[in-house]
This record gives sequence, structure tokens and C-alpha cells, in this order.
Amino acid sequence: MIVLVINCGSSSIKYQVFDMPEKKVLAKGLVERIGLEEGLLTHKVKDTKHQFERKIPDHTVGMELILAALVDPEHGVIKDIHEIKAVGHRVVHGGERYNSSVVIDDEVISGIEEVADLAPLHNPPNLIGIKAIQGALGKDVKMVAVFDTAFHQTLPKHAFLYPLPYNLYKEHKVRKYGFHGTSHNFVTRKTANILGIPEHQVNLIICHLGNGGSITAVKNGKSIDTTMGLTPLAGVMMGTRCGDVDPAIAFYLMEKGVCKDYHEVDKMFNKESGILGVSEMTSDMRDIEADAEENGPESRGQLVLDLFSYRVKKFIGSYMAVLGRVDAIAFTGGIGENAPIIRWSACENMSNFGIKLDPIKNKNTWRGVEGDISAPDSSIKVMVVATDEEGFIASDTYRLVK
Repeated sequence: MIVLVINCGSSSIKYQVFDMPEKKVLAKGLVERIGLEEGLLTHKVKDTKHQFERKIPDHTVGMELILAALVDPEHGVIKDIHEIKAVGHRVVHGGERYNSSVVIDDEVISGIEEVADLAPLHNPPNLIGIKAIQGALGKDVKMVAVFDTAFHQTLPKHAFLYPLPYNLYKEHKVRKYGFHGTSHNFVTRKTANILGIPEHQVNLIICHLGNGGSITAVKNGKSIDTTMGLTPLAGVMMGTRCGDVDPAIAFYLMEKGVCKDYHEVDKMFNKESGILGVSEMTSDMRDIEADAEENGPESRGQLVLDLFSYRVKKFIGSYMAVLGRVDAIAFTGGIGENAPIIRWSACENMSNFGIKLDPIKNKNTWRGVEGDISAPDSSIKVMVVATDEEGFIASDTYRLVK
């Protein structure tokens, strides 16, 4: 069965085409700069990349370009778009309604629309992608919504409620939802399998670290706490997001005239902070590492490394207290999988807690290499586990459609 996986952002569409159930990737690509004068489609088949520049006014046109690329005589991977039998959509927010992936119907579309206020930058583009596929392939093609928030619907009430007036939760659903659930779910299953522990018995701390980052405590295979909250702004320091800060900073900045209103605060906290804000030069951890190596311990790059790893370490420690027993700590995501220096700093001086890395294994585990990076005498396994969100979406889509 040919399954198309779609991930719509505000100005982009990521896609992958799978032959299921073998989960063989036939093609993958990215439509970007939607709505700007010069749009770009990057279409990759095996190791060959094809790029096409043209104006892409909206997501509907972007979807049409993707489908045209898939059936192109020269670089296509199917002969007819109707060979696509199912489409899986990444949907960021499912609110409290959805605790698992679901086949999309009119009721599900309404449900996604209802919680759009909780993810205004994400759910509307997700809906546009769903409707664009319906327009191109027809309503008879089965589609599945895979929610980023679903895995975290097992959080206990004492973990997801904020100490705010209770009416805010009852009337406005203000609570912790958590994100990156697709990745945390996938890594939970994969790590349990590697450890040889049944999924319903495994206790993990999963560090999904990339341009966006979140850490999750998994008890008996289920999420019981996570660092992101009502929105993806909370938790660890990220590429351009500040993570946890004193909320009164927002009031202070407006009082002092640094930010004239909440829109400017929102922009600063979400798009001008984190790695970019502290470094004042980049949001890319690779550039940060290069600066630290070139300019030494007093460099801005080293300061970013220290801030970032310190915050990861704090959440690892707090989630150890929450879990009691920890079978493994799993690092995943672009930074988690490819930044040995972050993993080392985050786990350094934690031998009293049973965490100890092997410096050689840690250094050599990156660029697609997975594995156990803990020292032989570490009582808690520390692992690098590659995530595969698109593969997870394809598997859930195939399972539900079948």
C-alpha cells in the first residue's frame, strides 16, 4: 500500500511516500516559502535531489506540486496519484479529545478546528493540508490524523494542571498538553525493544533535542510528565524559544517599554530567544559548537553550550525523582543524536545517580550512528536512539486504514 505522509507548517509542507507495510521510503521532500515571491520544491528520490523554483501562493498549490512530482515521468515514484491509498497527517494539537491517532472524517476536522486557538500557528495549516488532499485525491481516500499531543494524554492531573484559578482549566482548557508526542512514542517503543523490556514495564527519560526540544518522563510505557506545556514554548532552551523563564519578565519588559505589547513579547520569547538570543549569531547548534571550539571557554558559543546542557541536566534530575526507577535515558532529535558535547555535559557528574557515560562511545555516536553510550559501570543505560516521526505516522496510518 502506498502511504503519503504530510506535515504542513505555516509556510511549508514536508512529505514522504512509503510503500507499506515494508515501510520503504520511495520519495521525500519539502515545499517551502509558501506565499512568498519565490517558492521552492525540493524532491528527493534515493540519493538524487531535484529542486524547482516557482511562486507557490498557497498550500493547495503546494500540494498540487507535490502530487505532480510524485507522478513525473523522470523523477516520479508512482504512475498515477490514485495509487496513493492512504494519507497520514501530522496534526500538532488534539486537545483533550484525542489520545491516539484517528481516521479523519468531518467530526475530526471539526475537532481540530475547535482547538485551533491552542495552536494558532500549527492547526490551521494542518487543516489546510487535509482539505488540499481532499481536493486533489477526493474524499474517498482514507486519511489519518496523528496528534503531537496524543501521547501525553496519560499525564496525571497533578502533572498537567497549572496552579492557576481552576476556572481557567474548566472554561478555557488551560493546562499542560505537551508536544513531540509522535517522537516520544516512537522512541519509547524502540528503546523498550532494544532493552528487551516489555513496553508496559519500561521507565525512560527521553530527551528530544533539536531546534525545538522537549524531555519526557515515561513510566510503564506511558508519558507521566513532559517539559512543554500549553504551548511548545515551555521547558528546555531551544533554537529560538526561551523555554522556562520567570513569567513576570513579560510584565517587566512591557512596563519598561522594551516590548510595547504582548505581541512583541510573544515574538521575542518564541523567535528571538534561546540559542539565537544568547549567542546573537545563530540558532544552529553546529555553529555554536564551532564557535566554542575556535574561541575557547570565554566564547559566546561556550556560554550557550553551558546554558543548554545545564537545563537538560535539571530536567533529567527532576524526572529521575518523579520516576523513582529509570531503565534508560534516550537522546534523540537533531541535537540529541548529533551533539556528543551536549550529551556529555548533561550527564557529567551524575555518577551518584547511576549515570555515567563512556567518553569514546559518546564521541563516536553521531551522524546516523545509534547505540548505548553509557559506561560499563553505569547503573542506568544512556542511549542514542534515532527518531522517525514520519515512519511512525505511516505505520499508524496503515494500521488504522487496514
